[in-house]
Amino acid sequence: MKKIYSILATLTALVIILSGCQQVEDLTPSISRYGINSLTASFYGDQSSENSFSSEIDYEQGIITIVFPYNYPRTSNNVLTMDALKKVRIEANLDDNVTITPALLYMDLTKENIITVTDQAKTKKDYKVVAEIRKSAEARITDFSINSLGLSGIIDDANKTISIISIEEIGNVLAEVSISHGATISPDPTQTALNYDEELTLTVTAQNGVTKTVYTVRKDVPNKVDRGMRNGSAKILWSKKLQSDLGIATLHNTTSIAVTKDYVVLNTRNEPGMLLDRKTGANVGTMPNMGSIVGNLRNFFATADDADNILISNLAPNDGTYKVWRFKGVNASPEVYIDWTNSPASGIGRKLSIKGNLDGDAIITAALMGDARSFARWQVKDGVLLSQTPTIVAINGINGAWWNNADVVATDPSDPTGDYFVSCYAGPYKFAWVDGKTNTVKATGPEISSNWIQNATDYVVFNNTPYAANISINSFTWGSDDKVYLHDATAVSTFTEPIWTTPIGTYGGKDNGGTNTNGTGDVILKVSNDGYYMYLYFMFTNGCVVCVQYDCIDM
Repeated sequence: MKKIYSILATLTALVIILSGCQQVEDLTPSISRYGINSLTASFYGDQSSENSFSSEIDYEQGIITIVFPYNYPRTSNNVLTMDALKKVRIEANLDDNVTITPALLYMDLTKENIITVTDQAKTKKDYKVVAEIRKSAEARITDFSINSLGLSGIIDDANKTISIISIEEIGNVLAEVSISHGATISPDPTQTALNYDEELTLTVTAQNGVTKTVYTVRKDVPNKVDRGMRNGSAKILWSKKLQSDLGIATLHNTTSIAVTKDYVVLNTRNEPGMLLDRKTGANVGTMPNMGSIVGNLRNFFATADDADNILISNLAPNDGTYKVWRFKGVNASPEVYIDWTNSPASGIGRKLSIKGNLDGDAIITAALMGDARSFARWQVKDGVLLSQTPTIVAINGINGAWWNNADVVATDPSDPTGDYFVSCYAGPYKFAWVDGKTNTVKATGPEISSNWIQNATDYVVFNNTPYAANISINSFTWGSDDKVYLHDATAVSTFTEPIWTTPIGTYGGKDNGGTNTNGTGDVILKVSNDGYYMYLYFMFTNGCVVCVQYDCIDM
C-alpha cells in the first residue's frame, strides 16, 4: 500500500511540473489586421444628428480620406468649404491593443496630418490624413405620388421600379416627386405632365453629375404578403431631435403628437402646434389659428382621428373642468367638442386617444388619474357625439395606482364594448390587452422594469393583421431605456413578445436634449390610404420624434 501511495504522489508531482512548464499563451491575433478600422470626424459644438463624417482608408498607400458632404447641413444649399475644416474633432476605431500617436483630439484638415499606428506586434505604420469635400453620389427617388388623383407610387429600390396603384385610367398628369438632395431628374414629372397609363422611365442623376439611376414607372397593383408586414421591411424614414433639429428650446413641454394625412403635429404646451412634413420630418410652420387655447395647461395634449380632425385637451382640474377642442384640419380654428362639467378632481387630460373618424364612428378615451385604474369613454355615432358625459370604465387585472401615467386606445370605432389596449405605470408593469366586454386583462406583453414609465399606446389593422404599440420611458439621470414596442395582436399567443423594438438609449430625453423628468412621450400608428404601408410615429419629450415605415409588398 505504501508503494501505491508513493507512485500516486510521484505521478501527481509530474503533472504539476509539466503544467507549470507550459509556454505563455500567444495573444497576437491569428489573422493579420491593419489595426485601424476607421476615423470619424465631427464639428465641435454641433449637436445635430447628421454631424458625423466617415473615412476611406487606402492601406497600401497609407492614406486616410475623411469625406465631407458638398452641402452642410446635408439637405441645405450651404456649400461647405475647406475653411470650415480647420478644427475638426477626430475619433478612431481601433483593434484591441492598437495605439495611435500623436493622440487624437482635433485636426486642422486644411493641412496634411501624419499619424502613426502601432499594432499588437509593435509594428508601426504611418498614415496621411486628408479631407475631401465630395458631392453626393446618391441618385434615388425617395417618394412618388400623384396628389391630384390621390395616388401613391410604390418604390422598389432593389429593382428600380415604381408601381402606381390604379385600376382606372390616369392620363397625362403632373406628379409630386422627392429625389436625393442635389440630384436632378429627367424628364421632370413635377414640370412635365406624363402619361402614366403607359410604362415610362425616369433618370435620376446624382449631385456629382456622374452616378445615374433609371427607374421604370408603370401602372400596377403589386402583390401583398399573405398577412401583416413584410419581414425586414422596417426602416427609419426620419428622426428629428426636438431641441437641436427643430429648435424647441423649452424642455418638458412637448407632450404629444397628432398625425394627419400630411403632417405630424408636435403639441408644445403654451405654443401653437408645430407642423412637420409627415414624409420628411421637415419643420413647415405652426397651426395658425389655435388662438385662445394656447396655454401651459390648456393645449396640454393632442391627437388626431382618421380624417384629419385634431383633438386638443386641457389638463383638469388644473385648468378648470375638462375640455376637448376640435380642429377640422391644421388651418382650422378651435371648436369646443367636449365640455365635461363634472370632470373628476383626481384629474384627467394627460393622455387622449381616438379610434375612428369624428365624421363617422369613433371611440374617444382618456385615462382618469389616481388609483382607480379607470378611464372615460365617449362614443361618436354617424358623426354625432352621443353625450358630453362619458362612460367610466374600471379595469380588472391591473394592480396598484397608475397615477399620472396611463393611456387607453380602443380597437373598434363602432363598438364601445370592443377590446382595448392599456399602457400604464402600474403592476404587473406589462402592456395589457383588455377584453372590452368584461374589462378584464386577457393578455400581456413582457414585464418592463418598474424603473421605466409606460404611458402611451396605439392600435391599427394593417394588411388584415392587428398591431398594437407601446412605449417605456426613462425619467432618471442614470440608466438607459426610452424604447418602443410593436406587438402582433392577432392572438394572445402572438401578443406576449414584441415583434419589433427600437434600440435603447437612442431617442430619449436623457440621451439628447435633457432628462425627461416627467416621463412623457407618445406613439401613433397609421396606415397609408393605399394599404401598402404602415407608419409608426413616436416621440420622447426632450428627445426625438421619429417615423418608422413598414410595408406589405411581396418582393
